[in-house]
Amino acid sequence: MSTFKPGWKPRSEMGVLNKPHPRVDGPAKVTGKARYAHDIRMPGMLYARLLCCPHPSAVAKLDFAPAMAVEGVIDAIALEPSETRFLGQPVAAVAAESPEAAEDGLRAIKVEWEHLDWALTPEQAEAEDAPQLSTRGPNARTARESGDLEATRAALESADFVVESTYRIPVQHHVCLETHGHVIDFDGENATVYASSQAVFAVRAEVADALGLPVDKVHVRVDYMGGGFGSKFGIGVEGAAACELAKRNKRPIHLMLTRRDEFLMAGNRSGAKKTLKGGATKDGKFIALETVTHRHGGFGAGSNSPQPYIYNVETFHTLDRFVLTNTDAGRAMRAPGHPQASFAIESMVDELAYGMGFDPVEFRIRNLEDPVYHRQLKRVAQEIGWYEHPNRTSSAPVNGGLNVGIGFGLSVWGGGGNPSRVRATTRIEADGSVSITNGVQDLGTGSRTLLTLIVAEEFNLQPKQVTARIGHSDMGASVGSGGSVTTASISPAIKDSAENAKRAFFERLAPIMEREADQLMMGPGGEVRAVDDATRKLSWREACSILGADAIEETGSGRPELAGNGVHGVQGARVEVDTQTGRYRVKKMVCVQDCGLPLNHKTIKSQMNGGMVGTLSFGMLEERLLDPWLGTAMNADLENYKVAHSMEIPEMVSIIDEDDTRQQVIGMAEPTGIPGHSAIANAIYNACGVRLHTMPFTPDKVLMGLLENA
Repeated sequence: MSTFKPGWKPRSEMGVLNKPHPRVDGPAKVTGKARYAHDIRMPGMLYARLLCCPHPSAVAKLDFAPAMAVEGVIDAIALEPSETRFLGQPVAAVAAESPEAAEDGLRAIKVEWEHLDWALTPEQAEAEDAPQLSTRGPNARTARESGDLEATRAALESADFVVESTYRIPVQHHVCLETHGHVIDFDGENATVYASSQAVFAVRAEVADALGLPVDKVHVRVDYMGGGFGSKFGIGVEGAAACELAKRNKRPIHLMLTRRDEFLMAGNRSGAKKTLKGGATKDGKFIALETVTHRHGGFGAGSNSPQPYIYNVETFHTLDRFVLTNTDAGRAMRAPGHPQASFAIESMVDELAYGMGFDPVEFRIRNLEDPVYHRQLKRVAQEIGWYEHPNRTSSAPVNGGLNVGIGFGLSVWGGGGNPSRVRATTRIEADGSVSITNGVQDLGTGSRTLLTLIVAEEFNLQPKQVTARIGHSDMGASVGSGGSVTTASISPAIKDSAENAKRAFFERLAPIMEREADQLMMGPGGEVRAVDDATRKLSWREACSILGADAIEETGSGRPELAGNGVHGVQGARVEVDTQTGRYRVKKMVCVQDCGLPLNHKTIKSQMNGGMVGTLSFGMLEERLLDPWLGTAMNADLENYKVAHSMEIPEMVSIIDEDDTRQQVIGMAEPTGIPGHSAIANAIYNACGVRLHTMPFTPDKVLMGLLENA
């Protein structure tokens, strides 16, 4: 009987996978050994900075002579187009011997700004006298429409209970701690690029185009990166400027955005205004939903996940529109469009449930066909203390003290990958060292660790015995890290590569072991044994020493059957509201998430924790603020743009849904960042009867709601 059994082992037989493991790059990061693009220093390197337009729309007339007279300034270039379309759009770049000289050079540029008409906010863009911001159509236009409006309105008329509300979601920034940027080292024939990017191979293609090189002459490295969250897929204006400066000067160019530039021009999560009208019957069935969404995506269309989101509604109509403004276009940000949709529908579901006297958990279950959500809701309700909670069908009475409330939210995501695009190589050396190579980048989500674990499992080794080499375009083809596709994309190829290497290893050992290759097996610690005779064996080091100078090196490709698609999640939040001041604290959050076959429990739970922290920060604090009359950003820095810190972080309980028995790997990071803020809003209502329709949920809004209800 052959010992070659392609595919994942049964979970009960796994010795490395399906267990908790620390990240292999943790020590390098906490000791400062890890080098990010920001850290790269090279002989003769020039530092570059961008001049960003301080106006929402203008034409720039640039005189670089004063800048070139600044000591240390080497070059200055204009960027296209000279007519800006959004606040913060780059118009020029300066390269100098030091960052300080580059900053001085920017300030020295003589600029004549011809101010153009602009609309910084959606309200300004939709006003009758607003300037038309695009030649392709009006500022506000329809993106898509679906459902039956006439039937929906008839169903709403027949409903026993109807709620209509408008929900407002602000623009949120990615707040990548490492700003966007690159180091471009171009000698005229070859280019080496150090990038802070989610897509090694996309950067290679774009840099090759910008420099006029074949792609095989461009070598991209993303050894470590400090956050992307969907915003770092291409080289952007900053990368193109760095390429142009490198081409002109034949010296390495270090161009990383300043923090203010990052806020103004590096993308954001689009905001929205959503009006929902929903109706239910007295037996708790959600029968009708009419929605109108206005996306606020700056100079882009923004993102939106259509309603009804997750819930089963018999009849619906949705109108999805977008409003252009003179602000930077939105970019993908963890589960694009889903957190916005979640806040609106989860609030609406709660309003319907409480309005009819239903337990909101029971109301949700009645309107969810997928039984996975049923079990996950019940598990979260149990862990958060819902079944012991005194206010399960109405909000708590306000008595001037501290009130406790609990709320819920759901998520959905694909998480499938593109295994066919990935190639990986496993190498076994005579000294027993094992390496796995693939060009994928690690955003900090644990991809490097994942490679080591899969190979260690295949050879019954400890993870520390395997070295993962990643983040380089000269390595095997891989995918960009977006849409939670990384795990499902690379894991099958890593597994295939390791299986192929093990088969080649056994074939090399077969004559010595006096057995056919398919009659050999891996024992503890990488020991090679004969299946029919446990005494016939070689230790890992003994077996590897037989290889001599002829190392084993085998490539693997994607096998789609090893990966799956489609995940579910439920989150709950417990809050404590001071009904005298409106201040509140999130005391506990619970997340239950499925992901098919869990490869590394510690990483999965870390992703759940990170997702909950992100949604908490989104719900409580984050909001881009603009002055619509002065045309300027009011909080484009980390002092005034508020994000959650340690004092805001509650007790977090992360639970892997072990009832998901699919023997396939699926990405699960993004859905954990979808529903937490919705659960917090619902918990605030449950605690004190204040329904917050506008994010973020600041204490003044809670207090004003309490006063209105008094």
